[in-house]
Amino acid sequence: MLGRRVCDLENFESINDVFGRGEGDQALKLLTERLLRHVRDPSLLARIGGDQFALVLPQAGGEDEAVLGMEQIRHDCLDPPIRLDGNDLCLSAKFGIAMHPDDGATAMGLLERAESALKRAKAANEAFLFYRQEMTERAAAALELGSRLRHALEGEQFELHYQAQCAARGHAIVGVEALLRWHCPGQGMVLPNQFVPMLEELGLIVEVGNWVMRQAARDHHEWLSAGLPAPRVSVNVSPLQLRREDFAQSVAAVLAMLQAETAMDIEIVESQLMADIDSSIVMLRQLRELGVSIALDDFGTGYSSLAYLARLPVQTLKIDRSFVSRMLDEEEAMLMVEMIISLAHTMSLEVVAEGVETEAQAGKLAELGCDVLQGFWLARPLPAAALADRLREEAGRTRLSGNG
Repeated sequence: MLGRRVCDLENFESINDVFGRGEGDQALKLLTERLLRHVRDPSLLARIGGDQFALVLPQAGGEDEAVLGMEQIRHDCLDPPIRLDGNDLCLSAKFGIAMHPDDGATAMGLLERAESALKRAKAANEAFLFYRQEMTERAAAALELGSRLRHALEGEQFELHYQAQCAARGHAIVGVEALLRWHCPGQGMVLPNQFVPMLEELGLIVEVGNWVMRQAARDHHEWLSAGLPAPRVSVNVSPLQLRREDFAQSVAAVLAMLQAETAMDIEIVESQLMADIDSSIVMLRQLRELGVSIALDDFGTGYSSLAYLARLPVQTLKIDRSFVSRMLDEEEAMLMVEMIISLAHTMSLEVVAEGVETEAQAGKLAELGCDVLQGFWLARPLPAAALADRLREEAGRTRLSGNG
């Protein structure tokens, strides 16, 4: 049985960044020489991309023998450090493996399937994966989903729903979070976790994210025009948006649509923000200069240190729902919630608890001093028109209590 492997070096771009492309090319040359010595026949090795290689092992046997062969490649070619500019450079790689004839009868077919296995291995953070038929099916489904998403933006199939954020004491609405929904023809309502990753992979998240901000501004404008007590609107921002040099200008254009320039907040996931902390701080400061309030979402699940947190120009910490859901049953989760609330107030930050689903959770969070609650127990996400009705009802109750 013949086996074809595709090998992709991990984080090789960082080598170019540190040592320069000349030294990076030298490292690839030395690795190629090692691989050639391993396979012995040059026709069994090909460099198919900047840092990707395809290898053919004519006597691969079954999958167990193919794994042993891959481990031998790792031992002979990757584990020994490469001397580069006076430094010992250690390389690592992920592998996708396809077997002949089960996975394909032609060289090109085997290569495509090995690349599919490699892509899945990288997504799953596995050292290697064998090709499986469902990988092709998944790739075809992803291709179709990508096509549908492109049409969704053009065909106005996206919609915003708004979930109320309520004061921990009294439960008055003090803000709303804009949540993206997709009305997919033939499927109905599709939730973000089913399509946002594909938007990011296709690069459409920037365009869709800008649409979200504009639509939230339009909805807020309509609430105010109707005489309603329109709360602040928070929108979620992708790391791809935040990394764009023109993002602050895009936000400024949206703010110009609002009657109240400080009516929009931006939420950024903690772990995503910390991935490129210095450039993130620069962009966040630009946003603060525009009057935008910034919330650190899913706080407690990332790895921001106190030193970095002190540097971040944020105004709100959002306690991740995983802690809120377990806080009444697990001491560790309760301690985490207490710590976040104490830390935030020490730094003069507001605290929002996500995923509040019971009266007991709401009561305990209020007792601990949490400022704002968000979750199904208080309010489910609503379309803009339905939220307007709720705002109207709340305004009516406020007037009645005031007259009383």
